[in-house]
Amino acid sequence: MQSKDYGLELKYAQGAQIVSDGTQIEGYGSLFGLTDQGGDVVVKGAYAASLARLAARGDKVRMLWQHDPARPIGVWDDIREDDKGLWVKGRLLPEIAQAREAAALIAAGAIDGLSIGYRTISAERDGKGRRMLTEVELWEVSLVTFPMLAEAKVGKKSDRSLEMAAAFRAATMALRAE
Repeated sequence: MQSKDYGLELKYAQGAQIVSDGTQIEGYGSLFGLTDQGGDVVVKGAYAASLARLAARGDKVRMLWQHDPARPIGVWDDIREDDKGLWVKGRLLPEIAQAREAAALIAAGAIDGLSIGYRTISAERDGKGRRMLTEVELWEVSLVTFPMLAEAKVGKKSDRSLEMAAAFRAATMALRAE
């Protein structure tokens, strides 16, 4: 059974190897073949057509804070599918206050989730009642607090993120004092 237009949907993937050195972050926004808490499974290749369409028109997937379209916090420089899932690499923009706060939260381990915002193009139900997402239109990948995909693991690249977070906090406090 092919799906109808569900509008914007959100899919959380607990960071799945989110790596941060303060402003640079990378990890998996989605993992293939795993059933999330909503009963959905993203199938390998589900993002390919969407990524190709974005590239053809010179557009990018947005990096948002908690799926809020009014709160972009950085840019994704590289997004691609690999055998494991949807891999993303980007930069938090230190000129954005929320990005500085996000860097501090990542460094402290308070935020470790990545989540996709998308529209389902094609999906089918399998014999277990799961929705198999075979094609999605990817709109954004957010840093989030609560992930839906419990199997995803979080990792950190270096302790430099702690130094960067401390520097961002100090700069924020200095600006607030002025």
